[in-house]
Amino acid sequence: MPPARRFRSASSKSVPASGPAELPALHLTRFLPYRLSVLANTVSHTLAKLYEKRFGITIPEWRIIAVLGGGETMSAGEIAQRTAMDKVQVSRAISRMLDSALILRESGDTDRRKALLTLTPKALAIYAEIVPMALTYEEEVTDALSIDERAQLDILLSKLQARADQLAGRPTPVGAQAEPVEE
Repeated sequence: MPPARRFRSASSKSVPASGPAELPALHLTRFLPYRLSVLANTVSHTLAKLYEKRFGITIPEWRIIAVLGGGETMSAGEIAQRTAMDKVQVSRAISRMLDSALILRESGDTDRRKALLTLTPKALAIYAEIVPMALTYEEEVTDALSIDERAQLDILLSKLQARADQLAGRPTPVGAQAEPVEE
C-alpha cells in the first residue's frame, strides 16, 4: 500500500509525501456552499409541492415561466443564464413546455438561428396563479427574520452573488442589485 500523503493549507511551502493525512477539517453543516444549497433545495421543493400537482409543471418549467412571466421574450441560452440552470435542463424543460402548449418558439428577426420563447396564455394563467402562492410562501419563510434582518439578508445575498460571479469570471446579471465587492 502506498504511503498516505500529507496535505497542508495553501500557505504551506512544502507538502510531505508520507505520514498520516493532515487535511483541514470541513464541517459540512457549517460550510456555506452546502448550507445555501440545502436551503435553496428545501425552499424550492416545498414551493414545488404547491404547484406540481395542481399545474403539472416541474421546478425548471416554473423557473422558465417565472422568467418569461413579465412578458419578456428570451432565447434558451438567456433563460439558462438568468435561471442558473444548465442548458440541457433548460432544453428539456422547453421541449416539455412546447408539447404542453406553455410556450411559443419563434425565429429571431435578426438571427433566424436564435429561437425566441414567449409564454402562451395558458402559461400566463399559471403564472398569475402561482405568483401569489410563491410570494406568500416567501413571506412565510422570511417571517423568521425581522424587517431589518430581511433587508440585511437581501444586501448580503447580493454581495455574495456578485463575489461568486466575479470568482466565476462572469458579469453580474442585468438587473441584479449587487453592491461593489471590496478586494
